[in-house]
Amino acid sequence: MLVAAYQEEALIANTLENLAALDYAGLVEVIVIDDGSKDDTLARAQACQSLFAGHPRFSLHVERMARNSGKAQALNHGLTLATYDLIVTIDADTLLEPGSLSSIVAHLYASPPQTAAIAGAILLANPMESWSTRAQQWDYFHGISAVKRMQGNFNGTLVAQGAFSLYRRDALEQAGGWPDTVGEDIVLTWSLLRRGYIVRHAEDAVAWTHAPESWGALSRQRKRWARGMIEALAIHKSLLFKPRLSTMFIYWNLMFISIDLAFTLAFIPGLLLAAFGIFWLAGPVTLLVLPLAGLWNIVIFRIQTRMLRRNDIEMKKSFAGFLLFAFIYPFIMQPVSVWGYASELFGRKKEWQ
Repeated sequence: MLVAAYQEEALIANTLENLAALDYAGLVEVIVIDDGSKDDTLARAQACQSLFAGHPRFSLHVERMARNSGKAQALNHGLTLATYDLIVTIDADTLLEPGSLSSIVAHLYASPPQTAAIAGAILLANPMESWSTRAQQWDYFHGISAVKRMQGNFNGTLVAQGAFSLYRRDALEQAGGWPDTVGEDIVLTWSLLRRGYIVRHAEDAVAWTHAPESWGALSRQRKRWARGMIEALAIHKSLLFKPRLSTMFIYWNLMFISIDLAFTLAFIPGLLLAAFGIFWLAGPVTLLVLPLAGLWNIVIFRIQTRMLRRNDIEMKKSFAGFLLFAFIYPFIMQPVSVWGYASELFGRKKEWQ
């Protein structure tokens, strides 16, 4: 299990305590790679050795990069240190449900032999910290999870996210490891798909991640995600011509770009004009999409709730956060995505924050 960490002194000990308590019958080697942190991340990770000292199957190794080199380089360094053939990545601020590691490994062995990676299911660990996290809870619970479930059903999950995913080591090495890009997980996933591998999703392998608590930090994160999509399209554009069913989802990603552009450059100005009685871009008929959107959200909510119930997982839900997610969130995040697309196209500086 590779844990790349940068400036994570507040949460790294909780993450390692969680890993030491996982319900898994096999051998587990946890490798923490401190990417040149300037805080006490390294010391707090090393202090967790006692959690693993008496464990019969788990071990902990803490490594420090000579200088801050970025998440991709940290993960690649961890890969050179790893012993086993299955590689799991988790973020340094992520907690796993007790059976999640067993579940994600079981999904791999139940999948076709050409499966290279399994993406876990990500939910929010801090949904009540701010209005930003209240809205993000529903983004993860409804939007991201629903998309990954659909893609996984067709063996074409487009992002085995770094927050919690499982990879076959040989497939990772064939792809050259994690690329030194701003969206290293999406570019790696597309590299695996381009080589003919399958990438799937395990909805019951649940991890809890800490989301950005301020709107500014969230905007920077989503800007980075948008840049990663453009990077993946630029590097692996040959995927657009692969005669596979999962290619449909690559084109679906292209639709997200066009929808973000249309929403930001046409729909928002259209609403502003409509407020003054000018219905050139948006009018009363636009409201007809709301019942369809409401029905779709009900379907997703029922599917997700059944998943939580099957796995005996409780999740606090903020109704006010849902209203914020449904009616305000898109007006912030979709322009941010357009900002990310533009930053990548114009070659702005890249960094792991």
